Amino acid sequence: MTTTKTPTLTPSPTAKTRDGKTTRDAILGAAQRLMHVHGYHATSLDDVLRESGVGKGNFYYHFRSKEELGYAILDQIVAGFVERTLEPCFADPDGAPLGQIRCFLDRLEQAQRDRKCVGGCVMGNLASELSDVHEGFRARLATVFMAWQARFAAALTAAKGRGEIAAACDPAATARFLVASLEGAILLTKVIKDIGVMEQCVAELKRYLAAYETRS
Repeated sequence: MTTTKTPTLTPSPTAKTRDGKTTRDAILGAAQRLMHVHGYHATSLDDVLRESGVGKGNFYYHFRSKEELGYAILDQIVAGFVERTLEPCFADPDGAPLGQIRCFLDRLEQAQRDRKCVGGCVMGNLASELSDVHEGFRARLATVFMAWQARFAAALTAAKGRGEIAAACDPAATARFLVASLEGAILLTKVIKDIGVMEQCVAELKRYLAAYETRS
C-alpha cells in the first residue's frame, strides 16, 4: 500500500502580512484622511475599511466603535500638532518669547501653503462639526485649544517679565485672541482658496504683537 504524503504549504515569499501595530496605523491613517475631507459623521465604517484594506473583524480587534476610533484619531492629531508645529518653535527655554510666537505663526502659514489651502485645521473642523452634538469630543477639543492658548500665554508672560512687552498687555486675553484669530484665518483661507488670505492675517497678527512690544 502506497502512502501519499500531504505536501507542506509554505507562505509565498511575496505574501504580505500586517502586524497589530501596522493594521491599527492603517485604520487610523485611512480614517484621518477621510474625516479631514468629509467630516466625522459623513465618514462611514465601510468607507474606512475600504480605504484601509482592513476587514471588519480586524477593525473591532483594535477599536470597539467608530467613537473610539474618533478619539484615537484626535489623540493622533493632537500629538502630531504638538510635535511638528507647536514644540519646534517653543522648545528652547531661553528663546525670545515673541520670536517663538512669530515662528509658530510662520509655521501655520506655511502649512496652509503646503496644503494648497485644502482641508483647513483638522481640530477646527472637528470642533465645528461635533462640539454641539458630542460632549466627549467637545471636552477633548476644548482641552487642546486651551493647551495651545496656554502656550501663547506663557510666552507672553515671559516676554512681559523681561520687559519686552508693555504692562498693558494681558497675556491670557492676548493668547485667546491669537488662537481665535488663527482658527478664523485658517477657515477663511480654506473657503477662499487663496493663501494670500492667510498671509495677510498672519501679517496683521504680527503687527498686533508689535504694538505691545517695547522699544529699548
